Amino acid sequence: MNYRRILLKLSGESLGGSSGTGLDSEALDVRVNDIVEAHDMGFEIGIVPGGGNIFRGIHAGDSGVDRMVGDQMGMLATVMNALAIQNRLTVRGIESEIWSSIPIGSFVRPFNAREVREYLRKKHVGIFPGGTGNPYFTTDTAAALRALEISADVLLKGTRVDGVYTADPEKNKNARLYRTISFDTVLEQKLAVMDLTAITLCRENDLPVVVFNQNRAGSMKRVLMGEDEGTTVRMNETTA
Repeated sequence: MNYRRILLKLSGESLGGSSGTGLDSEALDVRVNDIVEAHDMGFEIGIVPGGGNIFRGIHAGDSGVDRMVGDQMGMLATVMNALAIQNRLTVRGIESEIWSSIPIGSFVRPFNAREVREYLRKKHVGIFPGGTGNPYFTTDTAAALRALEISADVLLKGTRVDGVYTADPEKNKNARLYRTISFDTVLEQKLAVMDLTAITLCRENDLPVVVFNQNRAGSMKRVLMGEDEGTTVRMNETTA
């Protein structure tokens, strides 16, 4: 796999540890260690963090909050996660910058694809919170959009299972893992890889997606080394 520039979609829940909520110091260190390993291997890295460990806009109604307002709160949650990731990277000696899709002020910059691409060429890490900057769009869609804008070679999607299965492996013990699968198969079978908008964006622009278990130690490194890890979603190929 000849990847040079990667976009990592990092779920908010993965930063919350076993509970999936708040910021868990150990979980944060594990995620950052994966990023540092990739950086040390020479990859150019962009990161889109989710915010579900702090607030999920799609569940806003449960709190009596309007969905649009809930999504805006979720966007702010991703900025909080971005700051936590940046802080850990700084401690590890890795230079990084935050480019947000929503205007914040002095401590993050507004997203600018041209500036980001130039920054990544210097082997610094770019972090892109704020989702797309619009309600009703997920951070998966933001990850697909940012990956295309920064000319990433691949979108890495971390999950809590080993990849894409023929069925939900947490409910069906006979589910089989796909090593490669086509975008068309994902769409036809309605497999839960990413939301429909994100998958369609990747398909239309021939951007491969690798789904891997972010909780398995060293899994991201193995993906980048081309080992048999996770599931690669790309054009016109399906192997279970």
